[in-house]
Amino acid sequence: MIAWSFKYPKRVITYPKWLTHSLAAIITAFIGLNIMFPPPLEAVQHNSAVVTDRDGHWLTGFTVDDGIWRIPAKLEEIDPRFVNALIAVEDKRFYSHSGVDVPAIGRAIRSWRRAGKPVSGASTLTMQLVRQYEPRERVLKSKIIESFKALQLELFMSKDEILESYLTRVSYGGNLEGVTAASLAYFGKPPHFLTDAEIALLIALPQAPDSRRPDLKPEMATKGRDYILEKLVERNALDLRRAAEAKDVVVSSKRHNIPEMAWITAYGLAAGGQRVRTTIDHHMQEKLESQTADFVTPLNEQVNTAVTIVDNRTMEVRAHIASADRNRPGGWIDMTNRARSPGSTLKPFIYALAIDDGFASAGSFVKDAPTRFGSYQPENFNRRYYGDVRIYEALRHSLNVPAVAMLDYVGGQRFEMALEEAGTDITHLSGGGEGAGLALALGGAGLSVNDLAVLYAALANGGTAKPLIWTDEVAEPSIFQLVSENAASEITQILRQAPTPSGRVPAWLAQNAPPIAYKTGTSYGFRDAWAAGYTDDWTVIVWVGRPDGAPRTGETGRLAAAPLLFDIFAQLPFKGQSEPYLKDERAPDGLSHVADATSQGPQILFPPDGAEILASSFGDEARGFSLSARAEQGKPNFYIDGQPLKRENGKAIWYPQTTGFYKVSAVDVMGRESVSHVQVLSPDQLANTTF
Repeated sequence: MIAWSFKYPKRVITYPKWLTHSLAAIITAFIGLNIMFPPPLEAVQHNSAVVTDRDGHWLTGFTVDDGIWRIPAKLEEIDPRFVNALIAVEDKRFYSHSGVDVPAIGRAIRSWRRAGKPVSGASTLTMQLVRQYEPRERVLKSKIIESFKALQLELFMSKDEILESYLTRVSYGGNLEGVTAASLAYFGKPPHFLTDAEIALLIALPQAPDSRRPDLKPEMATKGRDYILEKLVERNALDLRRAAEAKDVVVSSKRHNIPEMAWITAYGLAAGGQRVRTTIDHHMQEKLESQTADFVTPLNEQVNTAVTIVDNRTMEVRAHIASADRNRPGGWIDMTNRARSPGSTLKPFIYALAIDDGFASAGSFVKDAPTRFGSYQPENFNRRYYGDVRIYEALRHSLNVPAVAMLDYVGGQRFEMALEEAGTDITHLSGGGEGAGLALALGGAGLSVNDLAVLYAALANGGTAKPLIWTDEVAEPSIFQLVSENAASEITQILRQAPTPSGRVPAWLAQNAPPIAYKTGTSYGFRDAWAAGYTDDWTVIVWVGRPDGAPRTGETGRLAAAPLLFDIFAQLPFKGQSEPYLKDERAPDGLSHVADATSQGPQILFPPDGAEILASSFGDEARGFSLSARAEQGKPNFYIDGQPLKRENGKAIWYPQTTGFYKVSAVDVMGRESVSHVQVLSPDQLANTTF
């Protein structure tokens, strides 16, 4: 076999030395020019910070250092008809040239030679963007530099990025830059959907931003708009009929304020030049701002309020009022993260830990009497004592001495450490640095609105504490089991049966209303009024007071904060997944019933819930009270603290045996129950009985 092999001569391609030297010189010159005159990429990032809600809807934005609104533009958030019209008028070969439109330059030179002066420009949108970053005198040298810079930008940025940067930086007169700021200021809306007249005006304004400002010179703005409409017709971007209709629209001279929703909240979350997506719900925030503004309007001008609303299932903050009115003294302070005395709002957690430790159960008795704990002797709010009371009575009526006694069992330092492990930031108001001790039960340490939101959401979540979530960028949350699920459930049932504020209907009488577990608190000297509440879905914390900490005599949490809490819950969406309203599970003989909130059970006419009843005598000489209730069928049976009440001559007569708190229950023939929690007083207790 013969093997054949062929060898082809190597072909060496050579170029003239002048060509290789020229290419090397051009490349070296280009690199050198890029080093000496770098592209203005850093300026691209110097924009207004923008804060949006959870769905990307505008909440608020902030000016850059020089007081200019420069809101970053996103093409997907701008009406595409505007973008197409802009390119048709300003730079029809935008997507095909490399920053410099050579045919347009040739056309401009020819027209210049014919007329003897510049007639038409040849600036591309990229070159105009360069001019926005680095303004220069309008001479030939500047055009050359702008052309070079435009070529640079085209190398480092995509077409869409260039277009977005242009729509961010282009001037619209005054302190407005960018199409978003202009649309918000001149039309009162983002540029998502624009009319033909609005599109033409937004294209016309940058051509002469100060002389065509609609808020100052509406006639000039109208002429500029109409000129652009004619241009759009000429370039087949708009038909004659629509252009004529757009010309009939009157240019408004009104300038709208840039929307500022959740401004203080957004300021704390904003990042310079960046877009921050929060967990706030735009509609809930808008409603809450209106509610709180109406709430503080009739109050003393020194008083303000702060509110945090949390979605229990995700721990995301859905609405937030750092200050209801920024025009009031201290109104620029975020009062939701300032440490204030929480009053009695920590008592539920003391009892929950005591239940977990086996010291007590919800139905256990605890003594309410003058007691000294070392050198500390607490007093009840009304300076009256009620002897042996059950835990649920002590908590429901916010008695101080039983709470301190339970904290003494639990341990003040341990309780404080548990709160800190849950994620709260406790401030020692006394400044001693050794903890608040037993005074912690009555508000002896500082906590913020947001701290209480974490704690009360933990009760709603079976005792599990998690941090609040504010933005869509969040690390893996830390989780701490503050109390057991059983203790959280017992405390929840107690707080759900607390007397509602005056004029508010209890959940078990309202239709399709979730049960609200809530606790109020009043700090020493009436400086802070609190209301903290939760359902299965939401946790709401309300603070009312003066930011300077001055006292407001007589303004308790129940009077000053609880009404707003219930009004807020009335406006929150009910997801329909809450457990039914459970009546007191401690009643013996199977008296515990589940009454659906939508059922029409018996209605107690006397005594009403939260009533205080004066008994002139007790024992054999006791004067009886006739109980009455309305029911669909037959007469309901009455129970006092779970014990059946016998009827006398067909009437339910109750003879209280001592002063104190009682639960009066009415149960109809279908087993449906309603409850009134009442307090029996003796004549010497008649004065000053309000807690």
